[in-house]
Amino acid sequence: MITYKSDEEIGYMAEGGRRLKKVTSMLVPFVKVGMTTQMVEDAAVRLLQNQHVDISFNKVKGYRWATCLPVNEQVVHTPPSGQILKDQDVLTIDIGAYYQGFHTDYATTFVVGACRDEKVKKFLQVGQRTLERAISKATVGQHIGVISKEIEKNIYGNGYHVMEELTGHGVGHELHEDPFIPGFVDKPIEKTVRLKVGMVIAIEIIYSMGTEQIAYEKRNDWSIITADRSLSACFEHTVAITDKNTVILT
Repeated sequence: MITYKSDEEIGYMAEGGRRLKKVTSMLVPFVKVGMTTQMVEDAAVRLLQNQHVDISFNKVKGYRWATCLPVNEQVVHTPPSGQILKDQDVLTIDIGAYYQGFHTDYATTFVVGACRDEKVKKFLQVGQRTLERAISKATVGQHIGVISKEIEKNIYGNGYHVMEELTGHGVGHELHEDPFIPGFVDKPIEKTVRLKVGMVIAIEIIYSMGTEQIAYEKRNDWSIITADRSLSACFEHTVAITDKNTVILT
């Protein structure tokens, strides 16, 4: 069931998202070659505390961390660990904030160290642009299928693959709420949910270089990887649908 947020509630989420954005703006440049992903997690916890917001992700049953930190073929939900980040590793920072009873959700992917591979650089640029274009379709009265179509067109059009089992989602009192937002068209667009004032959604671009298929990493609870071990990435923003415009909260 979709929950609609009042202007006041969206205001709380906007403030939580603003603080989360400050956290990520400091966390990304903090990452260096030779760090462990646990060190990135520890820094994220400190920064969230400094912004006076609570951890979001540890409110998901069974998950006890503030971040998910997939590297290379790891796609999503990878917990922090003693894994050492190497030069040219591709790292996703997926992080949420919990403020005044509401979650906001954000993810970005980047190269550890200066990116020297043009193939990887293009791969990440396509994901960033696709998120921007998907958000531009998230307007009052629009079908979610139009967002899905935009993601599908841009990812497949550049020779990459949408991870079809992983989707965007509504967000609010719970981190994951209805509606789901696939990265591909899975039904007639006119039969998908229409966006209405008060909806808050996390639009996610989750894709890989080589496959739509996922697998579960051995000996790593939670972590989902690409079935062919190809490179993956995720870009995500939380956005609110208001009567005036679409607001990026993160």
